[in-house]
Amino acid sequence: MIDFEIPADLAALRDKIRQFVIDEIVPYERDPRLTQHGPTDELRQEMIAKARKAGLLSIQVPRELGGMGLDHIGHAVALEAAGWSTLGPVAMNCAAPDEGNMLILSKIARPDQIKEFLQPVVDGHQRSVFAMTEPDGAGSDPAQLSTEAVFNGNDYVINGRKWLITGANGAKTWIIMARVAPNPHGPDGPTLFLCDGNTPGIEIERVMNSMDRNYVEGHAVVKFNNLRLGPDQLLGEVGNAFQYAQMRLAPARLTHCMRWIGAATRAHSIAIDHARTRTAFGKPLGEHQGVGFMLADNEIALQTCRLAVWNACWMMDKGEAPKGFSARHQSSIVKCFVSEELFKVTDRCVQILGGIGVTDETVVEMIFRDMRPFRLYDGPTEVHKFAIARTLMRHGTAMVA
Repeated sequence: MIDFEIPADLAALRDKIRQFVIDEIVPYERDPRLTQHGPTDELRQEMIAKARKAGLLSIQVPRELGGMGLDHIGHAVALEAAGWSTLGPVAMNCAAPDEGNMLILSKIARPDQIKEFLQPVVDGHQRSVFAMTEPDGAGSDPAQLSTEAVFNGNDYVINGRKWLITGANGAKTWIIMARVAPNPHGPDGPTLFLCDGNTPGIEIERVMNSMDRNYVEGHAVVKFNNLRLGPDQLLGEVGNAFQYAQMRLAPARLTHCMRWIGAATRAHSIAIDHARTRTAFGKPLGEHQGVGFMLADNEIALQTCRLAVWNACWMMDKGEAPKGFSARHQSSIVKCFVSEELFKVTDRCVQILGGIGVTDETVVEMIFRDMRPFRLYDGPTEVHKFAIARTLMRHGTAMVA
């Protein structure tokens, strides 16, 4: 049976999160520590403390790590509520990249690595990065990975350059993707490494200027200059980085969608209020068909996006997908659809607000700028469509319920 009713305990959690974000986090949207490069770590720590006090810190992780052990549907409802402010997920420690990094570390890290590198992130005491994207190599096509790790039998020596590495400045837990070169001492291929951000050989060249500012400390250009790591600093097995990355990215596509539905719903609510109170040509804006249709399109898009996410979560919670199709296929469908539709929603909100929509008189302008890169996060729309089409060509049939 398909049941769309939200359980009472989950609804109560949703309401608690939403009220916490409204009361405690929304005021920080005017804080000067929300800079061009995102919230400073000082601001993050201040908001983290509030979430910790409210019992809402890292709710997405398993119970044994201190979270609430939510299923995927629970994530969808809770993270949408957190996304009411773009700072909400930062405060609750369920924002990218930490949220996805916590997931992969909880699945493949050794117990000693969990203690040293994962638990402090879960507790909000340190941040993490996932260093994969390269200016001339890995990105939408990770097979172009050019950062190289040379193994001499004792250590891996890593050299390469990364960029768009979110939160690198000041982060302690580093997950690094590099290609282990062929060697006589063991296996080779794309591999993940785990180390402290203060390890000699990690050089942060600069923080890039970008249109979004909702990620702590922004996005950096990083150079690995003879970074020397031991075999005990491998994360998982040599050669399995791409498989591990997909383990992280498939759910992360959905959690991005969850958070941004919350932000887009807030923008829509502001647009509705403006359309009801602002008048033009003798009546409220919302009574003019052009504006009314935009509001209706927003409502349709938001509800459809929400149901698409819930459907994918339902499949993942069941542990199965339609015959012949994977959860990855479904998450790609949802990521494509939701990222494109939510961008249209926020664009219409700017349009409805008119002149003030392009100013910081409301938060809509910030949501719009922060929303645009969502169409690129965890693979641009075009890459996901390519993967969807490839699956259809391989199976020779459409996915059916």
